[in-house]
Amino acid sequence: MTDAMETLEYDVVVLGAGPVGENVADRTRAAGLSTAVVESELVGGECSYWACMPSKALLRPAITRADARRVPGVSQAVRGPLDAEAVLAHRDEFTSHWKDDGQVAWLDGTGADLYRGHGRLDGEKKVAVTGPEGDTHVLIARHAVAVCTGSRAVLPDLPGLAGTKPWTSREATSSARVPGRLVVVGGGVVGVEMATAWRALGSDVTLLVRGDRLLPRMESFAGELVAESLTEAGATVRTGASVSAVERDGGTGPVTVTLAGGERIECDEVLFATGRAPRTDDVGLASVGLEPGSWLTVDDSCRVEGSDWLYGVGDVNHRALLTHQGKYQARIAGAAIVARAQGVPILDAGPWGTHAATADHVAVTQVVFTEPEVASVGLTLAEAEAAGHRVRAVDYDLAGVAGASLYADGYRGRARMIVDLDREILRGVTFTGPAVGEMLHSATIAVVGEVPIDRLWHAVPAYPTISEVWLRLLETYRG
Repeated sequence: MTDAMETLEYDVVVLGAGPVGENVADRTRAAGLSTAVVESELVGGECSYWACMPSKALLRPAITRADARRVPGVSQAVRGPLDAEAVLAHRDEFTSHWKDDGQVAWLDGTGADLYRGHGRLDGEKKVAVTGPEGDTHVLIARHAVAVCTGSRAVLPDLPGLAGTKPWTSREATSSARVPGRLVVVGGGVVGVEMATAWRALGSDVTLLVRGDRLLPRMESFAGELVAESLTEAGATVRTGASVSAVERDGGTGPVTVTLAGGERIECDEVLFATGRAPRTDDVGLASVGLEPGSWLTVDDSCRVEGSDWLYGVGDVNHRALLTHQGKYQARIAGAAIVARAQGVPILDAGPWGTHAATADHVAVTQVVFTEPEVASVGLTLAEAEAAGHRVRAVDYDLAGVAGASLYADGYRGRARMIVDLDREILRGVTFTGPAVGEMLHSATIAVVGEVPIDRLWHAVPAYPTISEVWLRLLETYRG
């Protein structure tokens, strides 16, 4: 660490030490560029402590038990409740008990310098860092500043909400106790995953969705199967339900959620999973002519439009709010920063080039760790049609695959591939069913590689695995 008010120069300054900022720093340091990383909270970011890792640690026991209950010879052995205390303790291990020593050691190993405190842009290529003790450091970037500060949960403007102490995704993944009654507002990924986890841990869960289905950005059958499973698990799923007010007497007792029609629902905690906003409201955007709190508009190298030195990587650019996509962008942005610093005259910035995050447009991958799982890559049918492609959706019932029937009795699932009829390639694939997440990368390769249908016929799936659905989809397509 440096003395207060000291000004230092680096080739690159990174705001945010989550997975995205870490990967930018790793790439620039590997190329020999001096790099400073500024972090106001925990090194490792949202994913490590309040999102990906703790949520999946909570969900894994729920999914494992659900799978085991459908296997003869095992089902009778897993009829009891989950050991909530053990699950929460396991979750705590995966978050390193909200301590970042291990992540700091990794970052130190890259050779980047870590500055604890709040970093703000202070004009071109300049970052002012206010440390935890009020000390200030000024960091000058010779080549680039990368804003990798991520996003935060958005709470709606509702009467009474401020005094309710509502849960957001952070509280939902870090709670030290299981609430007796939990209302979840929002039917997106966070909403359905947390409804799944806390219902399995014993909460009486009510899921309120303003729209007409769950997972509205995915193929409709995905949300239908997840809603069916949640209902069978004992959760209450209500669509067309809009919250108009929330209140909590004294700030500590039960919470009353009022719906638009006047109905009141009492619970012990209420989780709002109703969207994200960029954490750019207090990073000094105004000093470089940008709107505080705005999403950063970037090109495919993640460089902010209109700038030759400022990058917006990860959630802040609103291209794909997923950890793995942010890390992918970080690899692209890091390579572009290095190339520009080295004076490369023409970057490899065409589609699928070294310096272009093309997958953000056509091959975003996502797994929703519910029961059943949902895994998707690329475009949905609606998205492909809206983009002007002449396509056909090819569906297959996963229960008709031998590997699925062996996996579990009563296996329920569905697969869909979106075929570009002009080019005979895949534009998107969605699987819904137990254990489908591990099948996603084969679909990703097919979409990214633009593998022709004729060539896919020669990719022989092993029998009897669930992946044999690929053969069935191709057979269905060819009739």
